Amino acid sequence: MNNREEIWIKTGYEMFAIQGEKGLNIEQLAKEVGISKSSFYHHFGDLENFLEKLLQLHLQQSRVIAEKEKMAQSINPELIQILLEHQNDILFNRQLRINAHHPNYNHTLLISNQLIGKDFILLWLKDTKLPLTLRQAEGIFDLALENFFLQLNPENFTEKWLEAYFENLKRISSKFKAPLDGSD
Repeated sequence: MNNREEIWIKTGYEMFAIQGEKGLNIEQLAKEVGISKSSFYHHFGDLENFLEKLLQLHLQQSRVIAEKEKMAQSINPELIQILLEHQNDILFNRQLRINAHHPNYNHTLLISNQLIGKDFILLWLKDTKLPLTLRQAEGIFDLALENFFLQLNPENFTEKWLEAYFENLKRISSKFKAPLDGSD
């Protein structure tokens, strides 16, 4: 990949993360990067090929996040710092969720979700010291993840908001003192 392709992709990735598909207007992208539209067509041919590059980049970034997640020893501050470092990646993932009715977006989202989150669940269980099975924790995590992406937006994606979100999740989940399978 050459420097101009990188500029297009980086800018397109950021614009998609914030604005979704609306951000992938070639004319607007050209203005943002300061390069002619003909350069876009030279490098990518069309918007569909460009979008495929963005989705590939997202999967690469998901792998990076997953590796960092494995190394984290705590939600606060370590995991929160990882999320803040990868704000565009998390917001890109949010856009994939919003637009999951598109098969390519949904496919990328499913792969990304397989990469990210497994180690978070284990970390969350360790942090909260809840007596839950892994399967129960995964169920709660799925609900919490949906809630996270419903609330998350570019304006509130801050350390303070993340700390409050995870603290609230910890407070809610602390009510699960006994296994959820019905046994006492």
